[in-house]
Amino acid sequence: MRFRCGITPLAEQNNQQKSSDPSRVQRLGDFELKKRLGKGGMGEVFLARQISLDRMVALKTLSKELAKKGDFVARFEREAKSMAKIDHPNVVKIYAVDSFKGIHFAAIEYIDGQSIQRWLDQLGRFSVADAIYVAIVSAEALKHAHSQNMVHRDIKPDNILVTQKGIVKVADFGLAKAMDEEVSMTQSGTGLGTPLYMAPEQARNAKHVDERVDIYALGATLYHLLTGKLPYMGNTALELILAKEKGTYPTARSLRPEIPERLDLIIDKMMAKDPNHRYKSCEEVVRDLAALGIHGETLSFINGAEPNGSGRGGAASSSMSGGAPGFRKGMAATQLPGSSTYGSMNDAAMGATRIWYVQFEDERGKMVVEKHSTGRLLKMLASAKITAKARAKVSADGTYYPLAQFPEFANAVEDSLARKTVAIRKEDMQSLYKNVDKAQKMFYLKRKIKDMGRNVVSIFGLLILLAAIGVVIWFATALVEGVPQKILDMIGWGEKPIAERSATPEGQVSPENLPGGGQIPGQ
Repeated sequence: MRFRCGITPLAEQNNQQKSSDPSRVQRLGDFELKKRLGKGGMGEVFLARQISLDRMVALKTLSKELAKKGDFVARFEREAKSMAKIDHPNVVKIYAVDSFKGIHFAAIEYIDGQSIQRWLDQLGRFSVADAIYVAIVSAEALKHAHSQNMVHRDIKPDNILVTQKGIVKVADFGLAKAMDEEVSMTQSGTGLGTPLYMAPEQARNAKHVDERVDIYALGATLYHLLTGKLPYMGNTALELILAKEKGTYPTARSLRPEIPERLDLIIDKMMAKDPNHRYKSCEEVVRDLAALGIHGETLSFINGAEPNGSGRGGAASSSMSGGAPGFRKGMAATQLPGSSTYGSMNDAAMGATRIWYVQFEDERGKMVVEKHSTGRLLKMLASAKITAKARAKVSADGTYYPLAQFPEFANAVEDSLARKTVAIRKEDMQSLYKNVDKAQKMFYLKRKIKDMGRNVVSIFGLLILLAAIGVVIWFATALVEGVPQKILDMIGWGEKPIAERSATPEGQVSPENLPGGGQIPGQ
């Protein structure tokens, strides 16, 4: 359901008021409708006054056609209840959900401003400070929602609102999913959300998503604010999803060189294709963005904007002070032997000329100890000669601690880890391509061997068949040769056996053939 939660520019409100039909102004229970603010796919949004509390609200109604469908009503109520669980100064509040004479509605906080998307359309792109400011405040709001087991699933510039006083608020948790309850409305696995900013796994199956899809969408939003361009493009939703599956897009820094390398790496990590390579929580996102120290205290394009953290603006004040809550405090409370606390260290004490004892593994994998200055160690970290596993101490009799625990090297270690993460991801992609190529070659090899096997079997089969035919012919020939002789013998025409033949030499007459019965005269 795509509503702007009662947010409409003043000029547009006046135009709508002139064209509004006075007969449509009516009362829904405790709410008196003033004018229509917008219309979405599931109903309309009206500016209304809550009579009992005398306050203006945005009344989000469900259309009469959809109100007849039980599943849509269930989803409408579920969305409202999901929003009601979230109580945060940087999240648009929901005051009530009810029905009146068959009209289902939800009363939502009215925002007197416009969306980040409208500002983006006007400005083209945000300054680096403003973009990071919006991302930090939004991440703080999402962090609170995630703590309530809620996932927004549709973070985008159009769902981040700004009041006339410059207060940033995340809106439209209408697609939020309670992670600890069964959701029957997404049984089909429909992705929901907006494909332009949607995480790949959400497009594949919206049923099984967690807070990391919000981190991905916020990263895509931050990319858009900084560059004025979307990370992925496509003529159709399918083309867009396929582009995201490839996981390659122009880096923000390549489109805008003034973007710091660390910020570029943060965006890259937020938008990692594999959820396991992304930030695990919005708290980590806030920590790294705030640690850059280049965010604004207010939105520069709004005159008289209130600093986030003053008045009703906010929860993100602890982050705006330069780090995630507890991060700086934890560092300040850490005491290293032989040195002052982190909180009392100043730039002079941590100059580039300071000498450190550093323990690390060399290229041969041997553990070595060397003495280097701060500047030299920073260069070694940047060139990957030493890694985040290296340990250091400030005096010969001190104790070794990880480099990340020293303020001088904290940022450099983070950069080193970020570069390593990117390198691992690239290596994983190269390994994936190699595996695919290997699998393809193996497939063709197996098919060739299979074809050869079939040919060999066919040849052997043919040979066996020919041999069998030969044997049959041989037996048949031998059998046929004896049959005619037997027939002749049976009728008396056959030749007598050799033993029965006369032994009289050739040219003589046998005695049996002589006259007189074979008696020779005179004998």
